[in-house]
Amino acid sequence: MKAPLFIIILFFGSQLALSQFMENFSGSLESTLTYYTDDDKIINPGDSDFRSNNYLRFNYFKNDFSANVQLESYIEEALLGYSPVFNEKIGLSLFSLAYKKEKFSIEAGYIFDQFSEGLSFRSWEDRQLGLNNALFGAHIAYQFKTIRLTGFAGKQKNGFDLSDGSLMGLNAFLNLSKKIDLDFGIVSRYQEFESENPDFSEFTNLYSLKGIYTSGSFYSHLEYIYKGNDALVEFGNVFDSRLFTGNALSLNFGYFKSGFGIDGTFRRLENMAFYTDREAYGNIYNELIVNYIPALTKQHNVGLSNIYVYQAQPQISFLSGGKSGEIGQQIDAFYRFSKKNSFLTKYQTVLAVNYSSWFGLKATYDLENRTYSSEFLAYGEQYYSDLNFEIKNQWSTNWKTRFLWINQYYNKTALEGNGGKVNTNILALDSYLTIGAKNELRIQAEHLWTQDDGKNWAGGLIEFTFLRKFSLYVNDLYNYGNELETERIHYYNAGATYRKGKTRLSLNYGRQRGGLICIGGVCRFVPKSNGLTFGMNLYL
Repeated sequence: MKAPLFIIILFFGSQLALSQFMENFSGSLESTLTYYTDDDKIINPGDSDFRSNNYLRFNYFKNDFSANVQLESYIEEALLGYSPVFNEKIGLSLFSLAYKKEKFSIEAGYIFDQFSEGLSFRSWEDRQLGLNNALFGAHIAYQFKTIRLTGFAGKQKNGFDLSDGSLMGLNAFLNLSKKIDLDFGIVSRYQEFESENPDFSEFTNLYSLKGIYTSGSFYSHLEYIYKGNDALVEFGNVFDSRLFTGNALSLNFGYFKSGFGIDGTFRRLENMAFYTDREAYGNIYNELIVNYIPALTKQHNVGLSNIYVYQAQPQISFLSGGKSGEIGQQIDAFYRFSKKNSFLTKYQTVLAVNYSSWFGLKATYDLENRTYSSEFLAYGEQYYSDLNFEIKNQWSTNWKTRFLWINQYYNKTALEGNGGKVNTNILALDSYLTIGAKNELRIQAEHLWTQDDGKNWAGGLIEFTFLRKFSLYVNDLYNYGNELETERIHYYNAGATYRKGKTRLSLNYGRQRGGLICIGGVCRFVPKSNGLTFGMNLYL
């Protein structure tokens, strides 16, 4: 408990010491402390009963200069599901110094940035995912009249250490007209490796070209990335005799006007998994990952929709028959009825539909010799699909509802190695009732039907928010249809939250369902657990 307490004392002490200079400072403290317990259904899967993640950050701004520093501590270990590289009781995690003057900027230290949409390069932090792949090095940018040039070089953060390999990048964003932009980029990884293969290079390069067209309510993006030769990696072993190129093709378009919108995406990925250190290939913690490849599916916010959740499949694997990437599409549309023509209520009705479908690349695999040949725009085995409809209704000034239907297909064998193919239907109903000026009651009921895998689930949530500051909730997910009695588990949770200004405090007790937790299409695995959790977010 000493390190979290020290960070809290330091945070409040710094607030007092810096109060007279607050116009130049900002900061934050985020702390999550969990005491894991056993119960009759779930045994603590870790070695430590008490674990905590703590982040203390300060930012300084003065004229054209800025600086930041971040401390982190993990007591006794990081929360379950986080990488073991977060093993410091307390340590310096991030720091940087930057200068920005009109068209020119330069930064040194730990840097966050991305090229285009991130398919070739993105460094970012997401604490809920346990992901921080900041680049330790230098970053420089200059804005000419119609061209913005950006360059960087450095090593990637991995816990409190740095990668063995190095990254370098150069990007040019060209504004051709009011409607057309072009984006060029190159990202290069260098990592020493002794090889007798004359075709092997210690450098691996990604080249990207993107065109952007915008006209009124219509927009479209087309991006192509070519990845140079990269060695096959299996179970942490680098096979320099097996070299494969890769590529990505992404097309996105959309149209919006008052009350209506539609957005569509097509994407093809082949051998696009890319890490600063080759040996990190395919790790479950997203450590040392260079590019940002989210799953392009609907990000649902009902619990049962996240039991069978899809992750992007950009990697080569010669297991389970072989895979080399993915190909698929997503389309999303909504329509907001006006009060005059709403067919359900005189207030407001919004209809939304979303469909995504993802497949492996159609290819032939020589599993013995570890080689393959793929077809460019051909669809192979289906991995996943999600068709969903949503109706939101404002029935009165103080009552609104949301109805959601989801049909999912999940190829568990192709994606996880075993388990067959799973077809599910999910219904969910949310009801929101405003009570007075500052109180709201939310009731949610959901159900998942399937004849496959673990069979049927039911779930529910009751949440009451009062005075716009306090909220109390209780929820439960129950796999009542499981054929194994030991797996018929109530994943219950009860908790409370307090919010005021820049302060948020939370306390909850309950069970965590094992599986994937996903944010923005990027996921991490968490084991089953049970415990008491306290959370705190403070800002200055």
